[in-house]
Amino acid sequence: MASSLDIKRRIRSINSTKKITRAMEMVSAAKMRRAVASVLGIRPYAHSAWSVLTNLARAFEASQGSGFLDVREVKSVLMVVVTSSRGLCGSFNTQIAKKIKEEILHPEKLKINRIGKKKIESNVKNEDLKIDFITVGKKGENLVRKLGKEIVAAFADGGAFAKVVDIKPLSKIVMDDYLAKKYDKVVVIYTDYVSAVNQQTRIRQILPISKIDIEKQIAEIDMLAKEYGLEKPMVEYKVEPSPAEVLEFIIPRLIEMQLFHAILESQASEQSARMLAMRNATDAAGEMSEDLTLAYNQIRQGKITQEIAEISAGRAALE
Repeated sequence: MASSLDIKRRIRSINSTKKITRAMEMVSAAKMRRAVASVLGIRPYAHSAWSVLTNLARAFEASQGSGFLDVREVKSVLMVVVTSSRGLCGSFNTQIAKKIKEEILHPEKLKINRIGKKKIESNVKNEDLKIDFITVGKKGENLVRKLGKEIVAAFADGGAFAKVVDIKPLSKIVMDDYLAKKYDKVVVIYTDYVSAVNQQTRIRQILPISKIDIEKQIAEIDMLAKEYGLEKPMVEYKVEPSPAEVLEFIIPRLIEMQLFHAILESQASEQSARMLAMRNATDAAGEMSEDLTLAYNQIRQGKITQEIAEISAGRAALE
């Protein structure tokens, strides 16, 4: 049984840890508020951009020569994985790792390419399907290396993508490799921010641009979607100078925005998960401290009782 001195030392140690986790919780809460503000700020723009793209579906189908719209048999896939660079954020990175392993072990869905009604199912065997990665965050890079997969590019810190312009190096790799037909499909795996206590891991098709995924993105982009007019009827556009020229300009911007939006969602989710993890750690430390304090007081009371009994016995012997 531990001595009262050992228990006292453990209480001091736990209380010190509690102060650290409490401080980390407060820091994460402040970062979360900034990250959530950025996400909420971009959602109306993202929603409007995807709405425009959906309404240009006819132009998609009619346009020719746009490499971003080419739908081909999937023989190789590029995965953009967005994780954190640091730990202590609960199951945030674990859920991403679980999703990646599921897609690698069961790549049936990855082998389907679709845009609107057009859909191509690959006849390539699972073991012949090539999957490469671009990682955003050190945790994702470490995970992919452990899996023995090839990393095309690694960005150590997702927090470096503070503005849309910062996403250009990442989006350039994605778009250039797809246009060069190095990959037949590009997807992004990230964590969607729903609330401070609820984050959901998602996988979305970036290229080729899928009308179905765009509509899904619009439907899920905000819990208060009605404020952004989801129920409004589709709008017809007159495209000038031509659909091909408009699409050539707008598609790269929208791909950049989609990647940027995914990273912002992940940043808000990461800080929320870390805040919650630190809060749980603080509460656990408080409970441990209370239990140890109770045990310390019991040992101390036992010693006092023993000393009183010894004094009483000595006095009785003298009488």
